[in-house]
Amino acid sequence: MLLLLAGASVTPVQAANNQSPHASPLITTDPSGTLQTHAPGDSIDNSNPFFQSFGTNGRSCDSCHRQAQGWSITPDELRQRFTRTNGNDPIFALVDGANSPLADVSSVYARRNAYSMLLSRGLIRVGMPLPANAEFRLTRVDDPYGYASARELSLFRRPLPSTNLIWLTAVMWDGRETAAPFKPPMDAGINHEDLLESLATQARDAIVGHEQAGAAPSAAVIDQIVDFESHLFTAQLADQDAGRLNNDNGMGGANIVAQQRFWIGINDTLGNDPTGELFDEKSMRLFDDWNDPNAQFSHDARGRARAAIARGEQLFNTLPIAISGVGGLNDATGLPVIHGTCTTCHNSPNIGNHSVALPINIGVADASRRTLDMPLYTLTNYSTGQTVQTTDPGLALRTGKWADIGKFKGPILRGVVARAPYFHNGSAATLGDVVDFYNTRFNINITAQQKRDLVAFLSAL
Repeated sequence: MLLLLAGASVTPVQAANNQSPHASPLITTDPSGTLQTHAPGDSIDNSNPFFQSFGTNGRSCDSCHRQAQGWSITPDELRQRFTRTNGNDPIFALVDGANSPLADVSSVYARRNAYSMLLSRGLIRVGMPLPANAEFRLTRVDDPYGYASARELSLFRRPLPSTNLIWLTAVMWDGRETAAPFKPPMDAGINHEDLLESLATQARDAIVGHEQAGAAPSAAVIDQIVDFESHLFTAQLADQDAGRLNNDNGMGGANIVAQQRFWIGINDTLGNDPTGELFDEKSMRLFDDWNDPNAQFSHDARGRARAAIARGEQLFNTLPIAISGVGGLNDATGLPVIHGTCTTCHNSPNIGNHSVALPINIGVADASRRTLDMPLYTLTNYSTGQTVQTTDPGLALRTGKWADIGKFKGPILRGVVARAPYFHNGSAATLGDVVDFYNTRFNINITAQQKRDLVAFLSAL
């Protein structure tokens, strides 16, 4: 199995809680403290094609994958770009930045309305048709922007981060850019051909689609982009209350996460670890040494903050969750109720995604959670006549399978605090909203203190 290392060690940063983002090109500020990216050469290679435009609309990979936003985008930063350019920054392009490719963008006011989903939730519109082999048909569309149809559904999704990529088990929310299924006993790593091929396909399609290039650039250019992004590692380095997350045996920061051991199937919940090791629910062990039961009574603010992070980690590992009604998990195992924890799905040690591809439906796209700014699609099963309403069919638009409606992969959690909002559709504005979603979805009965501790832990990733 592989021990994954990337590039040379980054020079230690003399960072305090209020570290200036300019003190190191690898350190940026975020709502919780400071974020660190580990990259070869101790710097970000801004000459890489990742930062160059190859299309007709001025965009580059960097348009939607910004270092300070966890290599994704956030509404706050997008609103700043809109104000600075009157909505003419390249990210504001009709092709997928607007709520409809037919939207009026003739004035600043019109552009603000046209790009409202990008500005409010950081959502890119993905246009996809119903597959020819679908087991269902589209019987009704409620699109507030008057565009979506069976020919092209409008799916509003968050750009996934272009960092920590060597731990991916599927590329894109619905896995559509995955060249081959990543299954045990295959190792994953920066030199694995299936992963590199998937990332190359994603980069090529993004340039042709999002950047509106007439043709994809050369294979050499694509290889440079993939090499750049596959050597990036990102994690929270300092917390504004707890201080440096790699002090006193804490394991925060990108330099440590770059060395995280991983292979496809590691610690798999369903027993697919090729080493034969059983699933360990304590998959997060970054702050074990901060788990001092007396720290919560300390008069030291930093000690109390660290104790909260450690308690949150324990809750993430052990808080009982009765998992039910999750397509791709309960039905796949034949278990109406799975007695699990957060790590049942977030099982990759110290990373937080699933170590094998596990697209599941936890209900994020259900009609009951729809807000009026999202399209709503009514789908009808050809064989049974059954109907379902969803804001995004997810995996089903790739496979055509009725059972795959609403299924998405879980993202890697490292650096998550920098890239709000959350879930594929940005429906959770904060990490507190994420906790609330799971609390109501699975009737966990989380206390106010437990919620604060879980948010503290997630913010330290």
